[in-house]
Amino acid sequence: MNRKKRLKIIKEIIEKKKISSQDELVIELKKIGYGVAQSTISRDLHELRLTKVRDYQEQEFYSLKGRFYREKIFDFEKFRSKFTSSVLTISRAENIMVIKTYPGEAQGTAAVIDGMNFVEILGTVAGDDTIICITKNEEDAKRIMGLMGKQ
Repeated sequence: MNRKKRLKIIKEIIEKKKISSQDELVIELKKIGYGVAQSTISRDLHELRLTKVRDYQEQEFYSLKGRFYREKIFDFEKFRSKFTSSVLTISRAENIMVIKTYPGEAQGTAAVIDGMNFVEILGTVAGDDTIICITKNEEDAKRIMGLMGKQ
C-alpha cells in the first residue's frame, strides 16, 4: 500500500472509531488487509498531526481535530453545575440543539460544552442568552440532551 492511500485509510478509521493506541490502529489496518509496522504508524500519525484528546468520560483517543481541542477538560460535575445554574431550556430539532440561558450566560456555558470535548458535538455558537449546538446526527443530540438532564 502506498503512503498516500495508507494516510487516507488511517483518517477514515480515526473518524469512525475511537482508537487509543498505535497498536490498536495496526490491528484495525490488519483487519482490512494492510500489514503495517508500528514505527510506520508512528510516522503517519505525526504527519497527519493526529493528537490524543479526552472525551467527557476522560477516555483518550486519536483525533483529526485534536489540535483544536483545549488541553484541559472540565469534569462532569462542573458541567452539570453550570447547566443547573445557567440554562433555562433546551430544545432540539433533529441534530441541532437550541439552549436558552440567563442573559450573559451563553458564552460561558458554551465554553463548558466545548471544554468537555464531546465527540458527538461538531460545534457551538453562542450569543448573549442563546447557544446553537450542532451534533453529528439526531441520536447524538438525544444522547447529549440526556447528559444535560433533558430528554
